[in-house]
Amino acid sequence: MTTAKSKTHPASKTATTAAPAKSTTKSVTAGKKPAAKPAAKTAAPSAPKVVAKTAPAKQPKAKKPKMVRDSFTFPKLEYAVLDTLKLRAAKLGKPVKKTELLRAGLKAIAALSDTALLAALQAVPSLKTGRPAKS
Repeated sequence: MTTAKSKTHPASKTATTAAPAKSTTKSVTAGKKPAAKPAAKTAAPSAPKVVAKTAPAKQPKAKKPKMVRDSFTFPKLEYAVLDTLKLRAAKLGKPVKKTELLRAGLKAIAALSDTALLAALQAVPSLKTGRPAKS
């Protein structure tokens, strides 16, 4: 007799636990909509927090400069100078990228006087624009 009770007991447990779970789920979702919380309850706790903490006036973030992607052609000998300057900067303890070298060069050129700028421009031969021919 105890074996019969133990066999029927687990079956009755699963039947009783499964049926109410389904019926309560249906009645909760079908019968009632979740009640909205009153606005006064949510606003009241957050208001003292804002008043209690006075945030320091934030300075507006500096806008990132817009980047321009461009390409240009260098003679091989002048392009090799970029590599030489990169190695030189690395030996000095400041490794740099090609773009940083070019930007530094622009700043140096911009600081020149008009006569020095003309002399630097005359020292550089003008090149044919466009892509080099495939070889």
